[in-house]
Amino acid sequence: MKLTKEQKAVHISEMLSDLHRLIEALDRRVPRLAQVGEAQIAQDAADLRERAVSLIQRIEGQTPKE
Repeated sequence: MKLTKEQKAVHISEMLSDLHRLIEALDRRVPRLAQVGEAQIAQDAADLRERAVSLIQRIEGQTPKE
C-alpha cells in the first residue's frame, strides 16, 4: 500500500512527536546509582537518547520545509 504525501507527512509528524516524548522521558529520569545495575541502565538510556536525537536530525533533514 502506497501512502499519499499527506499520509506520509502525518506519519512523519507522529514519529517525530513520539521521539521527542521519548527524549523528554529520558531527560526526566533520575539514575539511582546506588542500585545494582543502575549504571548500565543509565548508560543504555543515554545511548537511546543519542540514537533518538540522531534519528530526529535525519528525519528533519529529509523532510521538506513548508
